[in-house]
Amino acid sequence: MEFYKLLNYIVQNDIQHAKWLNTLSFMENAGARKISACEHPVLVNQIQLKHAAEEHRHAYYLKKQISKLDPSLCQTYQSKELLAPRATRQYLHRLDIETCRYLRNHLNLTKEELKYAAYLFVTYAIEVRADDLYPVYQHILTKNNHKVMVKSIILEEEGHLEEMTAQLNEFSDHWKSHAEQVQKIEEKLHQEWISSITQEIQAYN
Repeated sequence: MEFYKLLNYIVQNDIQHAKWLNTLSFMENAGARKISACEHPVLVNQIQLKHAAEEHRHAYYLKKQISKLDPSLCQTYQSKELLAPRATRQYLHRLDIETCRYLRNHLNLTKEELKYAAYLFVTYAIEVRADDLYPVYQHILTKNNHKVMVKSIILEEEGHLEEMTAQLNEFSDHWKSHAEQVQKIEEKLHQEWISSITQEIQAYN
């Protein structure tokens, strides 16, 4: 099922919609935790702290939106409260591992440098994805006159993408060629994730 049609289908059912919001919340929270895990013990810049804080806030905001559907739904991140829980939990983890493997093979970096580089490239790929996903989701919500909104997240994600681009420009003059390879990894994982969600939705109905 094409992504737009899938989302349009999901928002018609409050239980599925709540799980979708919860799944996005889980991924934002996982992203925030990964950003914090990549921090150097002392050389932490303001942008990195800001980014982690805003990702945590996005996780909270998306969780809060669920109450507009039904306050009793999806109160935790248990598997039964997520869409395609296995693929959802593996998405960022696999992207992190495969990106580290790519960077290790193509750049001569120390352990700490590799950790920081992985943060930059993984986060950039995720921000490019968010820059595509959230506007499509908001368009569907607006079209359906839905009370759920993600406009505030869209604005912040656009800012994140600009910040990641600036940090990558400082990191390397040749970052774009590496970013393209990481985006190919992310695209494959994204398609697997969407396919898993589609299969679950079709089985549910």
